[in-house]
Amino acid sequence: MKRNRLTTLHSISGLFAGIFILLLSVSGTILLFRDNIDVLQQPKVGLINGISQKISADSGHHIIRNQYPHAQISSLALPEKDQQPFIFTIYDSSYANGSKPMQVLLHPQTGAVLQTRGGADDPQHNFMSWLASFHSSFLAGKKGEWFLGVLAVVFALSLFSGIIIYRRNIIPVLLFRKTVWKKSNLHQLIGTWALLFNLLMSVTGFWMQRYVFKASFYKNYDWKNTITPSAALSFSFDSAYLQVQEKYPQFTAYVVYFPTSKSGKTAVYGSNSTNAYIHAKKFADVISLDSTGHIASTRFINEISADDRYDIINSQLHMGKYGSWGVKLLYAFFGISSALLSITGFRLWWKRRGMERR
Repeated sequence: MKRNRLTTLHSISGLFAGIFILLLSVSGTILLFRDNIDVLQQPKVGLINGISQKISADSGHHIIRNQYPHAQISSLALPEKDQQPFIFTIYDSSYANGSKPMQVLLHPQTGAVLQTRGGADDPQHNFMSWLASFHSSFLAGKKGEWFLGVLAVVFALSLFSGIIIYRRNIIPVLLFRKTVWKKSNLHQLIGTWALLFNLLMSVTGFWMQRYVFKASFYKNYDWKNTITPSAALSFSFDSAYLQVQEKYPQFTAYVVYFPTSKSGKTAVYGSNSTNAYIHAKKFADVISLDSTGHIASTRFINEISADDRYDIINSQLHMGKYGSWGVKLLYAFFGISSALLSITGFRLWWKRRGMERR
């Protein structure tokens, strides 16, 4: 009787989560290669006379202010390679009345505007941002975020009930015993070999979405973005960054967030090369610059609390951002196996349902 209840729980939870796990597995696998795929939607950058020298970040900021004098300049993604553009994120009334971010891509040498595009609401020009939004909320806002939190719980129930039901076959499957390596056991085979990965995804996914189970999530916030036109920088960012590199030679900047007021701080996100392997290069460390360009504070990964560090590690493990191509391909392999687990589970349920009708 106990096994029947577990089988029912496993079937119901698996069926409920199956289609969504399939969608999340496919979208998550694609997002592993987000930067590589996004380049395909960016205009090709041809270097002038083969020269790799880039314009300064200060020049880029000045160009954006001239092109969009009423815009609020939010951030700048610095190019990592010679043939990558400067990507500024701004809020301007010319796009969605300033309620949504717009990206402006500048030629790294000439500063010419190569392309403008939206974010998650512009899949035609920014598919990866759209896919990231789909993966994190099914494009349903707070309702989608809440559903993802519930889905993580249901997925975990499906996994743990499956472990109990098929526990006797786990070792034989791992040892490649012929008695269990059959086509009819495909669901069990995939489930066993992808078990640790799926547990990792469900647990880390739940931890990332745990905020949806807090009362603060359900409060209504009447927030409306007010565009504050960005003034000229009160200091030379490029000169300030040289000073940062002199003091922290292991630090490399990747994204710069500009202040919304003259007295605000400029946040430089990047990573120290001495960081542990698990930490992402773009958002592991932060250096804040004051309105004169001097270092106001740092938030290096080894300076934050253990709880905050765990949250970052949890996110890295879930997204697979910490590794090289080898890690990405490993995540992709198991991500596809999770999708197959949903398909084979549904096929098994459908087959049993047909047998019960006879």
